[in-house]
Amino acid sequence: MSQDRSPATGGARPGRTPSRWRTRRPFPPALWLCFVVVYPVASLVFRLRYRHPERFPRTGPVIVVANHVSVLDPLACARLVWDCGRVPHFLAKAAVFRGLAGRILRAAGQIPVARGSAEARRSLAAAQADLAAGNVVVIYPEGSVTRDPDWWPMQARTGVARLALTTEAVVLPVAQWGPQRVHDYHAKKLHLRLRTPADYLVGEPLDLEDLRAQVRAGRALSGDLLREVTDRMMGAVRDQLAELRGEPAPGGFAPGPAHPLPGDDRPGSAA
Repeated sequence: MSQDRSPATGGARPGRTPSRWRTRRPFPPALWLCFVVVYPVASLVFRLRYRHPERFPRTGPVIVVANHVSVLDPLACARLVWDCGRVPHFLAKAAVFRGLAGRILRAAGQIPVARGSAEARRSLAAAQADLAAGNVVVIYPEGSVTRDPDWWPMQARTGVARLALTTEAVVLPVAQWGPQRVHDYHAKKLHLRLRTPADYLVGEPLDLEDLRAQVRAGRALSGDLLREVTDRMMGAVRDQLAELRGEPAPGGFAPGPAHPLPGDDRPGSAA
């Protein structure tokens, strides 16, 4: 599966990798505001360490599929995407998009998720449109910080599989480990330390072309198919997390949260 699906490199010479500033375009004013806040904060709070950042496509649509270990994950993950020469667009719960901060986030290209309502379909459509424009969408398919006591991934929601099968985006599994040392969601404690290590492993893009071809040919997006693809994605993330931690991965996933996400086929979801 090709990692570069963009039609052009923005004027870069043939054979030359475009600069990171060029591949981060467009860059609206609201995104500048987010950058001047997030970048220095993430630099102070985390000592970011990347494995295989060269696997991150410099152009074209990308779905970043990551595990969720802390409410601070987006700070560190945003730095990863930025340092790889791209601009992150996060799918985040609608509660974050309130007031002035919400208006800034929307203007910066972030996507609110209206969980458990008919509006959830709009979130999914917005993510599809974002990918069609060649952007990077970051998704935590678990829908919440993992409840597993050992911080392994929970069973994920299937909206990410629907996005992966109905777009031509590169699906990039990313494992992260370390932000939970700063904010422990389980204990509800903040351990504010400067330069806490946060490790990221960028995996090989997942090859879903055979299943995409079947969907284009008319195969229904059944619950079984979406679950199969979702588990394939999160299985890759789980194995990468085991590599980061230097520990064997569990054989399955911890039970997931009760609130549905866009595209999830569980009872009561928008899909």
